[in-house]
Amino acid sequence: MKIIDLSVAIEDCTPCDPPSMPTKIDYWDHTKGADHIKTFFPEATNDDLPKGLGWAIEYVQLTTHSGTHLDAPWHYHPTMNNGEKARTIDNMPLEWCISDGVMLDFSHFADGHVVTPEDIQNELDRIGYQLKPLDIVLIQSGAQKYWGTKEYLVKGCGMGREATLFLLNQGIKVVGTDAWSWDSPLPLVAEKFKQTHDSSLIWEGHFAGIEKEYYHLEKLTNLETLPPFGFKVSCLPVKVKNGSAGWTRTVAIMPE
Repeated sequence: MKIIDLSVAIEDCTPCDPPSMPTKIDYWDHTKGADHIKTFFPEATNDDLPKGLGWAIEYVQLTTHSGTHLDAPWHYHPTMNNGEKARTIDNMPLEWCISDGVMLDFSHFADGHVVTPEDIQNELDRIGYQLKPLDIVLIQSGAQKYWGTKEYLVKGCGMGREATLFLLNQGIKVVGTDAWSWDSPLPLVAEKFKQTHDSSLIWEGHFAGIEKEYYHLEKLTNLETLPPFGFKVSCLPVKVKNGSAGWTRTVAIMPE
């Protein structure tokens, strides 16, 4: 089989997140690691270590929504399925994380476009595919090529409430996007809200999870290398107790 990495790296001080969600990595090299290892072996000197060097480690400060991650319903609201307590990422059914993948290409839409059910059906018709329960649906938004820049935060289309429910009503439990958010870029939505004061615009794709349980991947990459279907996706999340999300090394598994 062939593995395609769909995950971005967690980086120090990435510009791809807002200032309120910083990622910081303190890299300890092997020289600094030698001093650290000697705290475990107080009688040791550098002469006791290979070339006087110890281990390398990293101290990381980040949110559970840094890098490629899988959001749980708890991220969207305290309840799901119109009243049940929302699941956290450590309680997600793991069998939903490995399944057949479908890639829908919406990269031709303008930045800020809110995808509709009609958009989804048109793309499914174009690629000749009918969704089935537990397919993992990945959205190519047009944002990924801006990864590594501040523009990434305002690029790509997003998934609206009706489009999200359209997928969920067909038995989809896990979806994903190569954009910063499953929704349309928040700064663009904020501008529309400022003009209209229409509260239904706020985080509408995420808030669809209040009605129906679902999980979504954000900050994917390499979706343009995938066929529309005929591959599997694995996106097992890190088990963060009571977490609203978990980091994941999402991959596509291609048949030989």
